[in-house]
Amino acid sequence: MASWYDAWADRYGVWTSGATEDIPFYVGLARDADGPLVELAVGTGRVAIPVAQATGRRVIGIDSSPGMLAEARMRAAEEGVELDLREGDMREFELEEPAALIYCPGRSLLHLPTWADRRRCFERVAASLRPNGRFAWNAFAFDHRVASAFDGQHVDTPLPHTSYVSIGENRVDVTLDEGGTGSLWWATKNEWLGLLDVAGLRLEALYGGFAGEPLDDDSGEYVFVARR
Repeated sequence: MASWYDAWADRYGVWTSGATEDIPFYVGLARDADGPLVELAVGTGRVAIPVAQATGRRVIGIDSSPGMLAEARMRAAEEGVELDLREGDMREFELEEPAALIYCPGRSLLHLPTWADRRRCFERVAASLRPNGRFAWNAFAFDHRVASAFDGQHVDTPLPHTSYVSIGENRVDVTLDEGGTGSLWWATKNEWLGLLDVAGLRLEALYGGFAGEPLDDDSGEYVFVARR
């Protein structure tokens, strides 16, 4: 996972240039949080930098990719905000003091391939939150009809790539024309709720979009907020 992201960290901003609708959602949670803010899979700081700007507070950003972290440091310096960027695994991170908010935007939890990997992450989150602290994340609500339409399809934007779907493996592969493949392993709503249960977290809200839309059969996104 890290090597694939390292290879195109300098172009990740192009890939995510249209991804902005989640930023106000996570900024709002950060403004409500009375204590440390932590972003898992911080990447290039796409969300962490606006959160730091909006709150005037330092954001701890954890990512396994040195290349992504280097881009985040450069972008944070350009924007004049402070990020505490740390190379690490979201399944194993530790904090000096409990967080008021831990969040994982950009569907990044889907880079964890197995239930066991996600369970380890959720358990670390639960152990790292203050009492009543929040954990928020988003992930796509997988639709087989949509998947069949784009399986094997090549597109040129935001970067030339081809997507492949493995239904049996619950996996989507994105292969860049110039080389390198990244994978996402999807999970159902009940799998996410099960992870909360085993970690000792409680569900606060589940939306079908970042504006608080109710989740229904046409929703393309899960947006979760949980509490310790």
